[in-house]
Amino acid sequence: MSNPPIVRSVTLMDFAQWEPLWEGYNNFYERTVAPEITKMTWSRFFDSYEPVHALVAEREGQLLGLVHYIFHRNTAMIEPVCYLQDLFTAESARGQGIARLLIESVYERAKEARSPRVYWQTHETNLTAMKLYDKIAERSGFIVYRKQN
Repeated sequence: MSNPPIVRSVTLMDFAQWEPLWEGYNNFYERTVAPEITKMTWSRFFDSYEPVHALVAEREGQLLGLVHYIFHRNTAMIEPVCYLQDLFTAESARGQGIARLLIESVYERAKEARSPRVYWQTHETNLTAMKLYDKIAERSGFIVYRKQN
């Protein structure tokens, strides 16, 4: 039996394994992210002035998943809220509880930061993920609108 996965902060040495997970996430949502955006996103994880953070799930040196989250101000609260922006698990690791472990790790980081809320969004067609989300969070009832400039 293999060792249980661990969740930890991403390190500079993780880039070679993080990037394919990042690309998998982008491919899942059928979006293309320019290399300069990937480079900037990666660099933000290591910039203490940035509110962007990354965790990875790892087992025996192999990255199994990633989660990126951001702390930001909220007009209805004093403490910052936590937006879970990206969550992805390697196809070979699906169904093993990795996504739940990553989300629960963000919950822990948010609690440490005294953030009263963690929230995220997913596409309405992501039914598999929504089965998990419905177990570990509540639907807010809000619908997302956006306009590209």
